[in-house]
Amino acid sequence: MKKTLTLLTVCLLFLGTTFAQERNCASMDNLEYRMHQDPGLAQRMAQIETYTQNKVQSMEQHRVDGSIITIPVVIHVIYSNSNENISDAQILSQIQVLNDDFRRMNSDANNTWSQAADTEIQFCMATVDPNGNPTNGITRKSSTKTSWGTNDAMKKASQGGVNPWDTSQYLNMWVCNIGGGILGYAQFPGGSASTDGVVIGPNYFGSKNGGSGFYLSAPFDLGRTTTHEVGHFLNLRHIWGDGGCSVDDFVSDTPTSDAANYGCATGHVSCGTTDMVQNYM
Repeated sequence: MKKTLTLLTVCLLFLGTTFAQERNCASMDNLEYRMHQDPGLAQRMAQIETYTQNKVQSMEQHRVDGSIITIPVVIHVIYSNSNENISDAQILSQIQVLNDDFRRMNSDANNTWSQAADTEIQFCMATVDPNGNPTNGITRKSSTKTSWGTNDAMKKASQGGVNPWDTSQYLNMWVCNIGGGILGYAQFPGGSASTDGVVIGPNYFGSKNGGSGFYLSAPFDLGRTTTHEVGHFLNLRHIWGDGGCSVDDFVSDTPTSDAANYGCATGHVSCGTTDMVQNYM
């Protein structure tokens, strides 16, 4: 599962739903931090983007439907209290949301733009650990640390966190309290393997529709924060390009937008075109 090579992002041109309220995504903050730590990161990311664009053009000419990519997921739960030690059922509800969103199996899928598509990417809990032993794909660690921030400490055993499983074989997700009102963040392709993956707050991981008694905070209780961050993990930027009308998100069929939209603001126009407010990114 080498995301810099297999190009899982090619089909991720449109993932449709709305954000009802502002989400605090720290992926760009983490990217800025990583670029300061790693001077070669920007060049590697540019190379990946060039490869992506070339691959998109090739696949448009030779696309074969029906080849499903399945990504094994390991969830590292790091908790300082019983609420943060979320249940297996809450975790599985998040995997279901990811599969519904990326495979376009939502009940309201017909309400999205024509660009919406089944990405032919799905997710499953890992069943074998890096040592070849059976696993349910969940690790749990108690910690006295109550807030982890966005500098990847939760990904390092030396700093009280949990080291990732082989990032060429698993999508690693750390579920822990980030703090500062941040819901989640992800590392873009091109970064270090030692920090590769997605981080989500425990009360934003999972969906209220998947069961009862879950530790979730409305309105971010439908699992779409993780969908958004996995999009970043697969090389998708914010649809507004993290800038004004002159800044690109590198996806040709998403209209230019000057900022994020919140709520169901259908018909909102910026940059001379109607904003794609249903887009998860």
